[in-house]
Amino acid sequence: MKGFGFIQRDDGQPDAFVHISAVERAGLASIHEGDRFEFDLEVDRRGKYAAVNLKPAPAQEG
Repeated sequence: MKGFGFIQRDDGQPDAFVHISAVERAGLASIHEGDRFEFDLEVDRRGKYAAVNLKPAPAQEG
């Protein structure tokens, strides 16, 4: 709804910002809490991490 949000990283580092434009470029209409993604990180001029090149993560076996 806001057009942006944050993705919790598996490596324990600070959450990565994600903008709706990155979601749309991935061919997705939206993302929801609990969805898992593979993504690249870009660092902005303030040193904050943004998620780009999102792809749905493969299903976890278990």
